[in-house]
Amino acid sequence: MLKTLFKLILKFLPESMRQRVLEEAGASLSSKALGESMQRLALRHSESIPADQALGFLFRLDNHLYSLQGRHSIRYNDGVHTKHLHTGYHDFFINRVKAGERVLDVGCGTGMLAFDLADKAGGLVLGIDLEEKNITIAKKRFCHANVEFVVGDIMQYSDNRPFDIVILSNVLEHLTNRAGFLRQLAQITKSYRFLIRVPLFERDWRIPLKKELAVEWRLDPTHETEYSQESFAQEIDEAGLKITHQEIRWGEIWAYVVLPKATTDTV
Repeated sequence: MLKTLFKLILKFLPESMRQRVLEEAGASLSSKALGESMQRLALRHSESIPADQALGFLFRLDNHLYSLQGRHSIRYNDGVHTKHLHTGYHDFFINRVKAGERVLDVGCGTGMLAFDLADKAGGLVLGIDLEEKNITIAKKRFCHANVEFVVGDIMQYSDNRPFDIVILSNVLEHLTNRAGFLRQLAQITKSYRFLIRVPLFERDWRIPLKKELAVEWRLDPTHETEYSQESFAQEIDEAGLKITHQEIRWGEIWAYVVLPKATTDTV
């Protein structure tokens, strides 16, 4: 990982500085030496250029680091990102699903949450995802008697049985017409309860600064949006839904959302 990052840092440098650094570093540095070299390199280069360029350089480096950290967190935890273990967001969903309820997990990914909803909450879960490779992994790794995994688009999925609750965990931010999607999803699933998790734009002071400097500011470049509390509330209102409970955790919004007729439900 360090050697990969070292190469990434070099990519941002002028050719003259790049050659000098390579000569100083040598061909085979230890991990400790590589780390120290990268720190010196980042410091030297950032202090040699104007502040806006220095910030752009450091923020782009930060983005590469974030991506690498995610990749190796998955390696470290045998194929599953450690955020599933550390953030506790599974519990937010599990605690709001009752045994025997029919649960739809839209964009279920590789299936760990769907498995927990069945195994720990007693739900009868359908996990659906657009990516066949995700469903292949889910069926192998998170097989459960009360979970069915399918490849498909929920907007085109045919199932006449109503769902008691719908899970949207890091899904909405990938869509364009999100309010319209929610309205249609409520009609298709016949559900009046939704559990939603989305990324928060206001998670860190660096995010608006990255955006100001035209550096990639999103957690994932496929995100169409990342929310403020106000924009999330407005979108839910536009969908004809109502937030009855909301938590801000780990730079995310976790919300229990219902159709207005169901606002007397407990959360």
